[in-house]
Amino acid sequence: MTPLNRNARIAGLLYLTLLSAPLRLIYIPTKLFVSGNASATSNNIAAHQMLFRLGILSDLFTATMAIFLTLALYRLFKGVDQGLARLMVILGALMVTPIYFLNTINDAAALLLARGADFLTVFDKPQRDALVVLFLRMHGQGILANEIFWGLWLLPFGLLVYRSRFLPRVLGVWLILNCFAYLATSITGMLWPRYEQRVSNWLFPVMFGELAIMLWLIIIGAKERQPTAVAA
Repeated sequence: MTPLNRNARIAGLLYLTLLSAPLRLIYIPTKLFVSGNASATSNNIAAHQMLFRLGILSDLFTATMAIFLTLALYRLFKGVDQGLARLMVILGALMVTPIYFLNTINDAAALLLARGADFLTVFDKPQRDALVVLFLRMHGQGILANEIFWGLWLLPFGLLVYRSRFLPRVLGVWLILNCFAYLATSITGMLWPRYEQRVSNWLFPVMFGELAIMLWLIIIGAKERQPTAVAA
């Protein structure tokens, strides 16, 4: 295995660790959150504290692994364009990771309120339930903010893939489209929240760009093309 191929496989395996993100992003909201019912949402969190704590842990793990992933990708692509590779690390880790970590504070606050610790007896149950939903919605706003960088880092990443001679150009184009899909979803969620889910559903197929590059790096790896020999 060549060093280039080894670096690609390592990056792909690190990318695989980011599949922990849907636990808090998708699974927990569908299982525990009840739209329009603060009391049921709070009771579900209190009754399934371990699952909710695992969601907090998954966010912290995802944020940490994003650092190692972007550094692995930097090692893979620095020979293509070092400036773009640095920008990819900045947008994909140095911006994303702090927001992830700070956003877990909202979930921690929601869990404390749902548990109803002794020092919270100053609030009655409906007040605590309302505060639980408030912090969950603050967490949702944090996701919308972070989604901007989930998209932006894919632009230099996609350009690097496109310019490299060891990965298919179509994957680079797909990543760039994936970038704009994230941006569109985030901006819609901030300005026109009622249409966010609709826009997300429309753009969902485009968002498989990251899954495609991850699978390619793991299964195929990277093989640099040999220059075509000039006929005598």
